[in-house]
Amino acid sequence: MIEVRNLSRYYGQFAAVDDVSFTIGTGEVVGLLGHNGAGKTTIMKMLTGYIEPSGGVVTVDGTNVQDDPLAVQAQMGYLPESLPLYPEMTVADYLAHAAAMRALDPQTCVAEAIRATQLEEKAFDRIDTLSRGYKQRLGVAQAILHKPKFLILDEPSNGLDPNQIREMRALILRLAEHATVILSTHIMQEVNAVCDRALILRSGRLVVDEKLTALQQSAHVRLRTAPQADVAGALTDCEGAANPTELEQGVWQLEIGSEVDATIARIARALTAHEVPIYQLNAETRDLETIFAEVNESTVVATGEEQDAA
Repeated sequence: MIEVRNLSRYYGQFAAVDDVSFTIGTGEVVGLLGHNGAGKTTIMKMLTGYIEPSGGVVTVDGTNVQDDPLAVQAQMGYLPESLPLYPEMTVADYLAHAAAMRALDPQTCVAEAIRATQLEEKAFDRIDTLSRGYKQRLGVAQAILHKPKFLILDEPSNGLDPNQIREMRALILRLAEHATVILSTHIMQEVNAVCDRALILRSGRLVVDEKLTALQQSAHVRLRTAPQADVAGALTDCEGAANPTELEQGVWQLEIGSEVDATIARIARALTAHEVPIYQLNAETRDLETIFAEVNESTVVATGEEQDAA
């Protein structure tokens, strides 16, 4: 498990990461989502012990990263955004070098990493002859040499063409069968394709921490009823229904929580009890792109507490 508590990182007066807290359980595939400059890479570098936080604590399976970074790094595989490759080396030689740096036996782990990332046909090619997609695969291969429990990938699809992106997503899903994965990206489709949970950052602050299934459930209900119907009065004591707003005559919008089906049932019972006719009552679906736009335009709720995302 990775636990992050009140994590901050300042560069002078600038807060690159501002009081961020979250927990990632074993086996989760979590997307760290935000615009460029939102703080994603800085958080990843602090998770791996590459840079020290200005405040807060990161623990990995109970070990404080600052107290024992080597012990934590032994459990982590890391693909940085800028790949640390040696262009004059072959794929196999580079992986053998990376294995030696981790005190691993190259005879076993290199071949396994090459197979896992489907680099067999490029094993003896020089790195400077590889396409961007194969270089990304090689970066992942070095990250999994030691079979880490935690895999941290910073913009793994950066610069890839559509076919290479599909291949990278398939690779991440295979790796996620055996490791907890944190994927940093500014591409919503990437999170939709491989993650089951999203952490959304805005200006260094965590503004959303939620399962994708819950995020993609509607936060609004559309109601069509008779003109002049007293919808607001009928729903005064209806649990989960808030801010009934008449968009046009007889058409209302209500805000609801994550219990969509249960809340709609309560709304229907309340309206019926007050003899308000129901011509239409349904949840409005949203995609992750819509949610991302919303949280970058307004104050949102993160981990159950209201935070000003500005």
